[in-house]
Amino acid sequence: MLPPLPNYFLADLDPSLPLTPQVVVEACRSLRRNREKFLEPRSTLSLVRLLSELGEAWLQADYPFRIRALEEGPAATGFSAETLAAGLDGFFRELTPENLQALLIQDLGSVQRLDGFTQSPEESRGRRSAWARGPELLAHITAGNLPNPALMSMVLGLLAKSAQFVKCARGGSLLPRLFAHSLYDADPKLASCLELGVWEGGDPDLESALFQECTCLTATGSDAALESVRRRLPAGVRLLGYGHRVSFGYVTAESLAGYGSRKIIPRAARDIIAWDQQGCLSPHVIFVELNGGVAPEAFAEQLAAELARQQETLPRAILPAAAAAEIAARRSFYQVRAAASPDSRIWCSEGSTAWTVVYEKDAMFQESCLNRFIHVRAAVNLDEVLRQAEPIRGRVGCVGLAASLEHTPALATQLGRWGVSRICPLGTMQSPPLTWRHDGRPALADLVQWTDWEQ
Repeated sequence: MLPPLPNYFLADLDPSLPLTPQVVVEACRSLRRNREKFLEPRSTLSLVRLLSELGEAWLQADYPFRIRALEEGPAATGFSAETLAAGLDGFFRELTPENLQALLIQDLGSVQRLDGFTQSPEESRGRRSAWARGPELLAHITAGNLPNPALMSMVLGLLAKSAQFVKCARGGSLLPRLFAHSLYDADPKLASCLELGVWEGGDPDLESALFQECTCLTATGSDAALESVRRRLPAGVRLLGYGHRVSFGYVTAESLAGYGSRKIIPRAARDIIAWDQQGCLSPHVIFVELNGGVAPEAFAEQLAAELARQQETLPRAILPAAAAAEIAARRSFYQVRAAASPDSRIWCSEGSTAWTVVYEKDAMFQESCLNRFIHVRAAVNLDEVLRQAEPIRGRVGCVGLAASLEHTPALATQLGRWGVSRICPLGTMQSPPLTWRHDGRPALADLVQWTDWEQ
């Protein structure tokens, strides 16, 4: 049994102790003062070095915070230790000096842009310079279903030299707290510019206190929840909202020629298994073109066998009764349909709801109930898929492609014109690079405000 974490943050306190609006206000004002003393004067390169060292530490098997995450995480998050380890490795591997500097250059044009007035070569020729400044107090309302988005928000806030208040969902605070404690262990002064609190979503008094104090708010959740937040924000507070998104995979006929399916099917399974299909980048449907080396129905059958194999080494979380009941109900529906029509088939784990594969012959998009419940649908071509998917246009977060080098550019162009914000190889859907533009927006540049100096 590990000892409890020290009470460095509000989220560490006994949940039975009431959190009041006045406590939130005082915490926010303390964060502003600490930012002015300990964060604002820091060079960006020193922050890059600190974050990359933290990333390297989190990858070590004997790192105390990683050990705690894998021991306490399954009970706190619902994910198995194996799923947590894979997800955390994917995130912390991205925190390298090279990747962090690439993000700064991509979004701001210079690694030093947040340190003061800086000139790019083009600005120098025009006798101009510019300074990017992060919000004084950046608040985050996290969704709680996945830890990585909250961790990424904290990393971006540090790079932007912003004081941060992270509002965690109940049951979703462990990983953000552990990351905050690892920051405290590495640099207590920087950690004093960060606060975490836990309360039920939509608490009007606590959120009103937070909204009045912050200068910028990021929020992740349903579209209805974001609209509620938007209505309650004071004038002048910027909102960066990330709403409901869905994703799908697309497998071309020629990519399945020869032994192509032996590589593609494990990649598709990897995207389904990652974070138990809970993220906005997880596929709901895998569309498989007809007339390829493997028929769509056979692809679905082989995918089911792969999910069964992967369950042995990367087990899915044990679900709450309501989620398991939803999977059972959906299975029953598709089992009846499969019995009545040769155009439908279903494969599922025996004695559990660990995984489910549903094949249907038409190219309709169908939202999954997640938790490794995947639809495989036959498609003539991408034109047909996009016509059928028109109702979700503008809400597609990612498309995972399996296609030849020859055909990939045309498919990517078609998807980009249709409005997809991220296109990646199948097998990497839940592993975006650090420089990924979330929902098509620049992650770091979204936070900052600019001052241009014309000389």
